[in-house]
Amino acid sequence: MTAGWPEVFESMSRTDQTPAVFIFGLSSDIGREMALRFTGQGWKVAGTYRQKQSLGLLAEEEDVTAIPCDAEDPDSIAAAVAEFAALDMPWDLFLSSIGTMEPIGPFFDLDFNNWEKSVTVNSVAQLRALHGLYPLCRQEGKAHAMFFAGMGSNNVTANYSAYIASKIMLIKMCEQLDEEAGDLNVFIIGPGFLPTKMVQETLRAGEMAGENYQKTLDFLDSPGTSFDDVFAHINWCMKQGREVAGGRNFSTVHDSWRDGGSDLAERLCGSPDMFKLRRSADGSSR
Repeated sequence: MTAGWPEVFESMSRTDQTPAVFIFGLSSDIGREMALRFTGQGWKVAGTYRQKQSLGLLAEEEDVTAIPCDAEDPDSIAAAVAEFAALDMPWDLFLSSIGTMEPIGPFFDLDFNNWEKSVTVNSVAQLRALHGLYPLCRQEGKAHAMFFAGMGSNNVTANYSAYIASKIMLIKMCEQLDEEAGDLNVFIIGPGFLPTKMVQETLRAGEMAGENYQKTLDFLDSPGTSFDDVFAHINWCMKQGREVAGGRNFSTVHDSWRDGGSDLAERLCGSPDMFKLRRSADGSSR
């Protein structure tokens, strides 16, 4: 069992109701892996898929409800929300795991319609889903909502402008929602390099990916981040609650959350601007 998990589970199940997670992008690589781990911990899982064959083992799980949804279509998102509402299954965690790095290439060389579509899928669609699902969260205590940040969130990676602009929007929206929605612990996690289909997008782009093409090839020879680490990090952010995690942009790889993360939690409590987007006079990024 993941370190720190029993306290999270106890706090969510003390009403004798099974905790539930809604995964926007259940059939994505990371969404599927997180879903399998949540079901293994006794959670109910519901979420969206675009291609049913991508659900893999989730299609056989009794405690998983898969709902068709096209993230590019607002009406499809609304229909997915309505289908979830009919389940009468209040969610304790909203987890968004859809995304694409495409189109890849210099901004002025890209088709703008494709660029705009990517920004919509990577940010606006995810916020639309949370907006629709918000009234369906569990009312007792505080629910959690999380997104995934990614490459370029804290620096610049040339030729990935749609992806990076989208992630920056999500990072700032976590801060915004933390300010506005006191009943939600909203945070965003940069998981590091994961062996997902998004890696293939860079490989397909070839020279259009610029320097990141070789970096991606180098990453393929490294273990990268494990899905277990990402799952443990999500649990840590939930356990810490809004006081520590709310509105923050975390890195699974670089932040000292492991082994309880008490020092990190203490520093975050004492530093309201830490791990947030700010203009810093000393030039620091966080």
